[in-house]
Amino acid sequence: MFKTFIDFFKNRDIRKKIFFTLFILFIFRLGAAIPAPGINDTIIKLGSNSLLTMMSILGGGSIEQMSIFSLGVGPYITSSIIIELLAMDIIPPLAEMAKSGKKGRQQMDRITRYLAVVLSLVQGYFIVQLLSTTYGIVDNPGFVTYAYISIIFTAGTMFLLWLADQITTKGVGNGVSIIIFAGIVAGMPSNFQEVYYTFIGAGATSSLGWIGFIIYILMFVAIIILVVVMQMSERRIPIQSSTAQRTNRTKGDLNHLPLKINSASVIPVIFAGALIQGPQIIASWVNTDAYNWLAKICDFKSPLFLAFYGLLIILFTFFYTNLQIDPSKIAEDLGKQGNYIPGVRPGSETKDYISKVLNRITVLGALLLTFIALLPYVISNLTGLSQSAAVGGTGIIIVVGVAMETYKQLKGQL
Repeated sequence: MFKTFIDFFKNRDIRKKIFFTLFILFIFRLGAAIPAPGINDTIIKLGSNSLLTMMSILGGGSIEQMSIFSLGVGPYITSSIIIELLAMDIIPPLAEMAKSGKKGRQQMDRITRYLAVVLSLVQGYFIVQLLSTTYGIVDNPGFVTYAYISIIFTAGTMFLLWLADQITTKGVGNGVSIIIFAGIVAGMPSNFQEVYYTFIGAGATSSLGWIGFIIYILMFVAIIILVVVMQMSERRIPIQSSTAQRTNRTKGDLNHLPLKINSASVIPVIFAGALIQGPQIIASWVNTDAYNWLAKICDFKSPLFLAFYGLLIILFTFFYTNLQIDPSKIAEDLGKQGNYIPGVRPGSETKDYISKVLNRITVLGALLLTFIALLPYVISNLTGLSQSAAVGGTGIIIVVGVAMETYKQLKGQL
């Protein structure tokens, strides 16, 4: 592995791409330290606000510093998911664009960005209003000030999307994913610092504190290993070519249909979070009492609500997996290519077999994803750590997934 990293930097083209990506990330982190105008110097702690913590993680932004990049690329991610769902034959013109090749994809991306602008304005206004009411961070609170700051946030988000495009075109990996990755990783040192002071304290030498800190580190490594295993694990269904059977060329002609145990990746967690966020955002504009009531119900310290959140993740895992993988389409493609699954008849039986296997492995994937997503809330409730500092969660899944995909892409280029 270390030899591969050395080979990356020996290759002139790859070396240029890596340094270009690092330069873009430097600009991103520089902007993340620039506070938005109209905000005082108060640094916000989001540990008690699960809604804003989730927004900060998924967007790769800097809500705590209220910087010009506070929203990160979160609105674009939400917009992409909405457009992708609507293109699943819900809105015919979008479905046509999705099927019309590169040009259609470009049109869909343009629509996604327009929707991202609208979502950025809405989300930015909500965050500023909520934090101004809660922490008093806005110098001159009011509609005009909130709208002005939300426009600054929106501009920051669209500039980040431009930076992400530069990474995708001239750098390494998927630009949007790299931006989120950098935002999450940048917060890790302060999270470890918080854990250290929680368990050990300033100047404390308690052996129990050190044991707790070491257990935290070991759990952190174990969760990373679990996520890697979850991302790489797949069920391989053997595929036989009918042409090879007729010509007796079976050796080397047996391929596989790989089905990942977690085909949905982190999307179900985002869906579940969005379903919880949406009513709270709307309620914050309509009625403060309604927002407070919803915030009280959607309390991650409640075991009942945690169970409900976990159930949502499991349901969305099955929902999105079946959107991504269509057994009937796979069965149809296998038939057209003259391939079949040994022991299974082509057509409806193949479709039923693939569907059964997919549902079985998705059970394991959904349970693992739910465990990792709920772990930080459970640890936070037990230890007093903030949710962002606790082990596991969406951030780890995103970081590990992006790192693995980027490494694969670099290795392929090498």
